[in-house]
Amino acid sequence: MDIKDRASNILGSMPSYSDEALKGALLKLDVQKSEAEAWLEAPGPRPYYRKLLYADEQVELLVMNWADIECAPHDHGDSTGWIQVLSGATRHTVFKVKKGHLPEALFTEIKKEGVLLYAPQHGVHKMGREGTDPLITLHLYSPPIRGMKVYDLKKCAACIVSSDCGAWWPEETRQKIKEIRLKHFH
Repeated sequence: MDIKDRASNILGSMPSYSDEALKGALLKLDVQKSEAEAWLEAPGPRPYYRKLLYADEQVELLVMNWADIECAPHDHGDSTGWIQVLSGATRHTVFKVKKGHLPEALFTEIKKEGVLLYAPQHGVHKMGREGTDPLITLHLYSPPIRGMKVYDLKKCAACIVSSDCGAWWPEETRQKIKEIRLKHFH
């Protein structure tokens, strides 16, 4: 049974969408690097290429492969979820956010193949490939991400982006739902 069939069976009939239920579902999917690679394309000029594998009203499952560029600091709107490192290692930075201010980095850690990262509602983070091995990640969010906020630390701004934009500053005007000016923390 391929990823999409397993996702439909497991994610399509979840009795709960709690953090623990999402984590359990992601582990039960047991996605292997080799089967994830079949869905991926080169990221091009972006930090990553993403492919939606499953979505319904309650959850979405995406697989991503990463270029040698970090994504921008971002949150996942009102969604929570889990990120599984299927291959390689990621440099993961978590930020503290004070309303109306630029996010401030709290810590950076290296997470290797097999690790699960929790993505809390409105939590701000950024990721990037660590080292030269290909980085492939699997992402499960509930509800599907809407209203993701992406930060540009140089511009002192944030932008709520459309759901077809990833964790980077949108290049197309239609992808900018709302732009927000921010202040430095100090």
